[in-house]
Amino acid sequence: MAKRKPLEELSSEELYQIAREREEQERMQEEESRREQVQALREERRALVARHRSELAALDRQIRALGGRAAGGRGGRSGGNLSQVVLNAVAEAGQISTSDLRAQLEAAGANVKNLSQTLAYLKRTGRLKTKGRGVYAVA
Repeated sequence: MAKRKPLEELSSEELYQIAREREEQERMQEEESRREQVQALREERRALVARHRSELAALDRQIRALGGRAAGGRGGRSGGNLSQVVLNAVAEAGQISTSDLRAQLEAAGANVKNLSQTLAYLKRTGRLKTKGRGVYAVA
């Protein structure tokens, strides 16, 4: 390692270069510190999510043990697969009107917000057929 000149003997260009090197070192240290903090926060988040999932699973088990239905599903979705629930309801009834189907699904606790889209999808895929306007049967 080369000996450094005393501060008084350095030119302005050399002082400027040393200052830039020092700033770069400090920036790199700050960036590394930030990366470590982000990594620590991500690990904390993973632990929190894992604990949350296990607590929710325990609550769901208790609910099922008491004969209830666990919430399940994700935000914005129905509690289960709405297409399958609709198919089962139509199969049980043989043929059913949209209003009767909606009432039956609401009574069962299903989210029927997108019922018309689900019916259109099932009809398009050939799993349902229409017997008349608003009356469906299993294909």
